[in-house]
Formats: sequence, C-alpha cells, structure tokens
Amino acid sequence: MQANNMKLLAQHTLNGHGGMGEGMSLQLAKGGRRILWLAHESAPKNFTAVDVTDPRSPKVVVQTDLPHGKMRSNSLETSGDLMAVAYQVTEWGGKPAGFELFDISEPERPRSIARFDASGPYSRGCHQLWFADGKTVHMACSDPDLKPRDLKDDQVYRIVDVSNPSQPVPLGRWHLPGTMEGDDAPPPQRLPAKFDAGFRAHNTNVYPQRPDRCYLGYLDGGMMVLDISDRARPKLVSRWMNSPPYNGFTHTVLPLFGRGLFVVTDEAVQDDGKDWPKLMWLVDARDEKNLVSIGTLPVTGVTPLLHKGGRCGAHNVHENPPGKGAWRSEDFVLGTFFNAGVRAYDVRDPYQPREVAHFIPDAPNGAPAGTAQINDVFVDDRGVVFAVDRHAGGLYCLEIKL
Repeated sequence: MQANNMKLLAQHTLNGHGGMGEGMSLQLAKGGRRILWLAHESAPKNFTAVDVTDPRSPKVVVQTDLPHGKMRSNSLETSGDLMAVAYQVTEWGGKPAGFELFDISEPERPRSIARFDASGPYSRGCHQLWFADGKTVHMACSDPDLKPRDLKDDQVYRIVDVSNPSQPVPLGRWHLPGTMEGDDAPPPQRLPAKFDAGFRAHNTNVYPQRPDRCYLGYLDGGMMVLDISDRARPKLVSRWMNSPPYNGFTHTVLPLFGRGLFVVTDEAVQDDGKDWPKLMWLVDARDEKNLVSIGTLPVTGVTPLLHKGGRCGAHNVHENPPGKGAWRSEDFVLGTFFNAGVRAYDVRDPYQPREVAHFIPDAPNGAPAGTAQINDVFVDDRGVVFAVDRHAGGLYCLEIKL
C-alpha cells in the first residue's frame, strides 16, 4: 500500500463480488443512515448497497443479481428514494437494454418501478446515466431508431422524462453528425485502428447551475457543450478535442462553474500503458464557445506505474454531484488512475496544479492484472473518500487530509 495524506479506514470485498463499475451514489436514508449504492462492472451482480454511516465499519445491506450473464450495470444514480440503473448488453439486439427505475425507500428491499427499453438490432442499451433532479435521466444509450455507420458509434446522448417514474418518456437525443445512416454530414475521421474506440457518448453531466447545458464526454469525438434548453432538440454549443494527436476516449467533463474551468478526463483503456498518455486536462471555459486547454494535472506519481500491471492512467473524477450528502469543491479535484490509485489535486492555481494526496492499495486477492485497478471515486459531505476497484478489491473507505 502507498498513501500520502489519505488513510485507509476500511475495505469491504462485497461478499467476494468486488469488481465495480462507475456507478457510485449516496442515499440519505431514513433513520440517518448513509447508503452507498454501487454498480458492478460485470455479471453476475447487478448492484450492491452498503451502509457507510460508520465508514470504519461498512455493511452490505443488499446485493442483487442481473437477469442473465450477457449484460452489465456499469452505472447508477440515486435521487432521493429513487434509483436509475443502466443496462448494457454484450451483443447488439440483446435484452434488457436501457435502464430500470427502483424505489429504494427501504434499501434492503429495492422495488422495481419501470424499465425503459432501448433494445434493437443495433443497440447495446445504456452504458452511463445521470439522474440528479428526480425527473430526468440523461444517458449514453443506443437509440433503436438509429443505425450507426460503424457499430462502435452505437451510443448517443439521450434524454428521458421520468417525472412519472412508472412511465418513462423519451424527450430528445443528439449524436455526432456523420455517425448515423441518413446523416447529411460525412463520417468523421477515425483514429488509428489500435486506438479507435468509437464516436459515442459517455458521461452526460447536467447541473442545477446550468440546467440548459449538458457537459458531454464523447470518447474519440472529444467533449461537447450542448444547449438542452429545448430538450427535444439539443444543439451543439462548442466542442473541444485533443485526438488526434492524442489517443481518444474522452470520458468526463466536470465544470467548475465559479472558476470558469472544465476538468476533462481521457480514460486509459489498454494495459501496460499502451495508450498512454491518458490525462486529466484543465480547460479554460470562461467563454464556452472558445474552449482553451491550459494544462493537465500532474502525473509524477502515475508514470512510474505505467508498466506495473493492468491499466494505468486517468479514468473518472468525483463529479461534484448535486445530491444531498455529496461533497463539492471547486478548489480540489479527486480522480482515479487504475493501478496508480485515487489521487487528489489542488487546482486553486490552475496554471500550477499540485498533487496533495494519493492512495494505492495493495493488489487484492484475485486481481487479474496483479495490481489494484481503482475505477471510480465518490466523496461525501463529511469528507470521507470512497473508491472502488474494477476487478477484485471492492470498496475502500478513506480519510483524506487536504
């Protein structure tokens, strides 16, 4: 284990099913309990709920199974006592593909309310979703009415009204022009085959500070700011790209509204540093129509681990979720780097960001890469850091000193 200004409070292997996705969401439940809901990276498990009221003694309160093994629930979000869970199948045309809504007012007994079906011959369903206001699901999801020119481009940005949770209603969608059959625009120039992950939506963040904007990661297409004031017809406001010459897979756009900054992450998706550099970028967004890169977060502690097993490089950040119980900061950014663990940065001077803390656990039992692979991070309003391992390590509860 390596740590600086972070202290391990507890680890939970989640009953031996410790391979976790990118879905981490906190529910402030009845009786003052704090329930952390976690999506799994792959079958057989769907989601797990952990009572983290005492972060030194986390307890699993429920763990559910997927309908079958040819699917995953990589992402989930809670809003009050509702939870949306993304369903992505492994083969185009499979079911269930889309998302499912649950009543989690009794965390030990989550109750299905409705499913939104996005299955179709060119659909793998939903990879990621954002559900912050209790009324709208924003997601990276296939649309069965669309046929991608290249199957790697199958997931687009979609908006679904769930104000009546039992009857989800699609509102609008947007995709990169040129990626679907029937588009007037020509197909976009692709990255070299070894880096071609596709032009498709990933994180779809929408915040109460700007409910008329979606901050969209679009893998090899870079990042976009979309005007969603008319949710039936999202429009492109601006786009920032670094690939080429970089290697694609833009994952998350985190706006720091009071600073006029974006934090943009590119996910490392190949082992042994083969797609390095995969970085976290700082982008000047004071003029949303003229986005300018001003630097990256330091990687001094990351690069020595490039060839130490598994993936190494940026993935996701704590996204300053607007829900109750979440920590939010515009001065500090926490991100995950797979075998380089979870790392915290002081960005008060965006031209000289500094690493101020990190935690890298020992390789968990059963780790296929022989290393930890820290996949995602969530920080609650007590300042407790929760990090999850992509394969075997489960949940880590951490104390941080900033």
